[in-house]
Amino acid sequence: MKQPAPQTVTMRDPQEVMRLARMGSMHQSRLSFMRVLLRRMKGEGWQFFRPEWSVDARGEGHAVYTARTGAARDARAYSLVAFAHDLPADQRSDRVIATAWDATFVLFDGVPTAAEIEVLRANVPKQEAGRVSQKVLTLSRANRSVRMWDDVVAALARGEQPDAAKIDDVGYLMRTTAVYGSAKFGAADRAVIAARPELAAPFQAEMLTVYLIRTFVMDLVGHMARAQNPEAAKLDPALKRRFGIGNSTGLGMAPFLVNHPRLIHRWMAAREWALAEVRGLSHANAEEVEVFRSFTARARRNAEEWHSAHPLQQAKLAQLRADMAALTAQVAAHDFDAAQPWDRLWRWGEAHLGLEGQEQLASLLLEPYGPLIDHAADTMSVDETPARIDGQMEIADVRALIERIHPKALATDWDAPEACARVWYTSAEKLEPRLGERAEEDLDAYANALCPAHDAAKLYAALEGQSGPVARFLLRAPEHRHTLRRLQMAATHPYAEIRDNTTHAEMAPIDLLRAKLSFFGATRFDPRSDRWLRITMFQHAPYPDELAHGDPDGWSYPPLEGAPG
Repeated sequence: MKQPAPQTVTMRDPQEVMRLARMGSMHQSRLSFMRVLLRRMKGEGWQFFRPEWSVDARGEGHAVYTARTGAARDARAYSLVAFAHDLPADQRSDRVIATAWDATFVLFDGVPTAAEIEVLRANVPKQEAGRVSQKVLTLSRANRSVRMWDDVVAALARGEQPDAAKIDDVGYLMRTTAVYGSAKFGAADRAVIAARPELAAPFQAEMLTVYLIRTFVMDLVGHMARAQNPEAAKLDPALKRRFGIGNSTGLGMAPFLVNHPRLIHRWMAAREWALAEVRGLSHANAEEVEVFRSFTARARRNAEEWHSAHPLQQAKLAQLRADMAALTAQVAAHDFDAAQPWDRLWRWGEAHLGLEGQEQLASLLLEPYGPLIDHAADTMSVDETPARIDGQMEIADVRALIERIHPKALATDWDAPEACARVWYTSAEKLEPRLGERAEEDLDAYANALCPAHDAAKLYAALEGQSGPVARFLLRAPEHRHTLRRLQMAATHPYAEIRDNTTHAEMAPIDLLRAKLSFFGATRFDPRSDRWLRITMFQHAPYPDELAHGDPDGWSYPPLEGAPG
């Protein structure tokens, strides 16, 4: 990435950052893709319309929400086309194998005609079984929250407001179970939109989809309440803000971080560069310190309100709450007038906080410095065309590269059962990633190349006693071409490779999920097992009709107003 000036503090070592336990403790930040989207929409003055609303009293029908990218003559339009369904409760499922949902969606490139909506109506509710055109950028579906939907509709229909505590406990009225993009099921390929400034950053079409879904859901719940009682109460704006969009996600997302090494390097490098830039500041003014104090207090409240039933996350939350209490005390006593105040606070955190607290602190340090670090978001995309292998590289240099990037892999006993206990493979029926137990299933013939550390160790062993250019070796052993290409790429992209064993018996795939979802900007990670979890997106964010006068960045943590004393 572009380095505007030498940094006085070096970026963290990839051997420290790219560890699963640390990646599984990451939090959203200013560089998260939801926040990037809202900053752009606010900054460019995007306009939002609801040109169609055709939903009946049973909650069935369709609606269209259109976002226009500012007032320039070359402005574009993107439309969420939502189909609402009256789904029986016994058909409601988070499973990817589900065939019916409470609502289904596409993000349409432009404003659809009536004829185009009819084509979408025939295909979108079928999801994987339907087909869409290149005018579709994303395909999605969602289910109502069993705990919340009926309660909110009933309360509004009675003329009352729903229970605030229950809203905070659940956090959403609908939960998406997939937001597909990048050419899936006939949708537009990433290459179609990658050059558009508003969609150049990663996953912007997907984030816009979810943002507009949130508005549709709030309109639908009000519509359903008024269908019961035309005099139904209107949801209080402060309560309305507390609703995000839930999401259930699992192994389908986990291999992404292994399969996109250059992209992951860009994400990680941008965040690490921003952290080093802030740590290197020689001083902090009073306003910057006050912003940091405020965000720290809100992050502490977020930790207190963040609940999970999973023992793994409960332990992490206990650590985070203790870390936030310690950080709050340290901030109260910290000398912000001394030289390099942020670096000194960071080094205190490294010595006194757990991984959850350290990664929370990393995100908080960026909050006062948008003008300094926000432009790093422009570096988080990359052309992932595979690079040519440098066959002239000397074998000795290849082995030295492996020693530098994968020292832990070289120290691993790969014959130990626990080291290779897991097998990544792809389900032939659903074309979705799966994780099998090697001792229980004969899956080696179907294994995916998703353990770069083991592959590097195997290449290192195969090169022992060899010399000369590596091309000669690859002619005899082409099965190592993939590994060598990755190594040569990682030589110049230090955050590209996970430095842990992704097939170990105790590896938790949710660590991979959390790292990726933190870059999305997700909050309230709630594991349901070591393989899938629930999150909340856009909770507390301003709605489209509030964005022009709202804060596009300050919404990621709950406000302090109304916090328990």
